[in-house]
Amino acid sequence: MKKIWKEWKSVIILGTLIVAVALFLRIYNLTKLPVFADEAIYIRWAQVMRAEAGLRFLPLSDGKQPLFMWSMIPLFKLFNDPLFAGRFLSVVTGIVTLLGVFSLTLILFGSKKKALLASFIYVIIPFAVFFDRMALVDSMLSMFGIWTLIFGILTAKTLRLDFAMLTGFALGGALLTKSPALFFVLLLPSCWLMSSWVNGKKQVLGDLLKLFLLISVTYIIAYGMFNILRLGPNFQMLTMRNYDYVYPYSHILKEPFNPLTAHLKDISDWLMRLGPGVIIIMAAIGIYQAFKNYKLQLLLLSCWFLIPIIAQAEYAKVFTARYILFTIPYLTIFAANLWDFKKNILKIINYLVFAVFVIWSLYQNVLFATNPEKALLPRSERSGYLEEWTAGTGIKEVASYLREEQNINPQLEIVVGTEGSFGTLPDGLQIYLNDLPKIIVKGVGVPIKEVDKSLIESKKFGNKTYLLVNNTRLLIPDPKSKGLELIAIYPKAVQPDGFRETLLFFELK
Repeated sequence: MKKIWKEWKSVIILGTLIVAVALFLRIYNLTKLPVFADEAIYIRWAQVMRAEAGLRFLPLSDGKQPLFMWSMIPLFKLFNDPLFAGRFLSVVTGIVTLLGVFSLTLILFGSKKKALLASFIYVIIPFAVFFDRMALVDSMLSMFGIWTLIFGILTAKTLRLDFAMLTGFALGGALLTKSPALFFVLLLPSCWLMSSWVNGKKQVLGDLLKLFLLISVTYIIAYGMFNILRLGPNFQMLTMRNYDYVYPYSHILKEPFNPLTAHLKDISDWLMRLGPGVIIIMAAIGIYQAFKNYKLQLLLLSCWFLIPIIAQAEYAKVFTARYILFTIPYLTIFAANLWDFKKNILKIINYLVFAVFVIWSLYQNVLFATNPEKALLPRSERSGYLEEWTAGTGIKEVASYLREEQNINPQLEIVVGTEGSFGTLPDGLQIYLNDLPKIIVKGVGVPIKEVDKSLIESKKFGNKTYLLVNNTRLLIPDPKSKGLELIAIYPKAVQPDGFRETLLFFELK
């Protein structure tokens, strides 16, 4: 034990500090950003599944895998705020991904220093910090992805059945999380680059046969786990909904550069703002420096970084920054090799580049936690999370108002009509009022051209009745003439043209 402590003392101390920084950056002011549409859906699904065991496969109705929501359910017992509970799950998966970055770097390059540096880079890179603070499935997918690779490499190196089984469990978890786990399935054989026969061992055929049998075990376990989903209804929706997000395989033959070119520009913008861009310079320096001694390791990392990005850029109909989150750990590992230069002038340049990265990253991360509107987010992310109807600005405040109304008169029946049928509204409001059965939240469609009949009937019946809608979706010219009294206005972030969308909260009189 003393020998282990002596050998790993500095790693344990520095590693503990790195994990502490990671937790702070991800947990501090965790609910500062308003609830996002997909977050509201996932959290609401988890609440419903917790209440009704027969609906544990509810996400399949929308073609989504349920593992993230299943994992969220126990957290509702620990935290009163459902948004905090959902986002805390991503914090946890982000920390496990961090441990994966350390482990993978150590396995590939055999350097504790590089492993610690890669970990630190991942801890502060804004790309990871931002999405590890969101109740979205992408952080969990990233976690399973890197551990699939780690156990796959260990399987290839050792030819051990237990590592093959662990690889299967990690890959199965990924398949139960999100459909892009298919990339991990296809890329897993690349781990054979790390096997002993590639490095000169003579028993090529024997080792190849063992690797084939071991990877078969991995796939059997992974798809055995995935087929648990067949126990629920709507399993076929997984395939059907995928067509809403990706083009068919033949697309590359018809329009190879559409949307490839546009999406590559998007990726460049995401990395410039959330990388930040200096991470590309760091990665390029690291690849150059490590190329001589670590060609196979760099080839393996390149496969796991580039192939998913290029494939999604070519085939994705809908493409946002979080869709490439699971490739970011490999980018940080590239960057961790930048310290190997021995010439003083090059070391100084590396220090300057690294200093720019740290300062810029910390600046962004502080804004994420204190003033998200001022953060330098990509256009698509800013509009989705802060500016448009998908941003849940004001929803928590409305929930607090309704909760107070209920506390004043516990026997009071309250009905709230909202725009839409699921998503930011009504799900974003329902997650905060889940424990109050006398408050009924009802989606009345979109756009709202008139007061829904059910709300009028509710008012006649004697219930307190409200309407919650974004101003861009309210097409009633004079709400007051329809009996709608404005209670509160919640402005969202300012858009580039100066327009500011607002959430309107009315009471029906």
